[in-house]
Amino acid sequence: MTLTRADEAAAIFTEGYSCSQAVCAAFAGDFGIDRDTALKISCGLGGGMAHTGNTCGAVTGALMVIGMKYGRTEVDDLAAKEKTYAVANAFVTEFLRRNHSVGCTDLIGCNLADPKELAAAREKELFKTKCTRYVRDAGEILLKNFINFSWGKSPFSCKTWVTRLRRRRS
Repeated sequence: MTLTRADEAAAIFTEGYSCSQAVCAAFAGDFGIDRDTALKISCGLGGGMAHTGNTCGAVTGALMVIGMKYGRTEVDDLAAKEKTYAVANAFVTEFLRRNHSVGCTDLIGCNLADPKELAAAREKELFKTKCTRYVRDAGEILLKNFINFSWGKSPFSCKTWVTRLRRRRS
């Protein structure tokens, strides 16, 4: 059996890293970013952004991966910016289809901003029982829809993107 990046993300998560770290680190090497750097830059996003219960860390980690793949590096590269937004939006749409929310509090059923509920989530092992699935889902969505595709084969191909951009301008 061949392990995928989704499997790798789940394994990193079960090592004890946060959901955002797991997704980001599993894909970072493909973009020339070492594991330690990926773990550091994504560290504050776990638990719905620093245990605030907001956007799921698996989602924010995946959005970082999408940025690594499609993000702009030149201020006037608006096509790259819009491409990144379109891919990110499509990722969120698919994650919502699978899980009905991108909110950490909704997904795990506890308000992590409340110390008592955070302690209860840890005691009930909700991160292990629920979050591993969200980490794997994020990795699978990236692999199936965005990361392994060339610009020409993606549902958001360069040709499609240029056509959409031209329609917006007219």
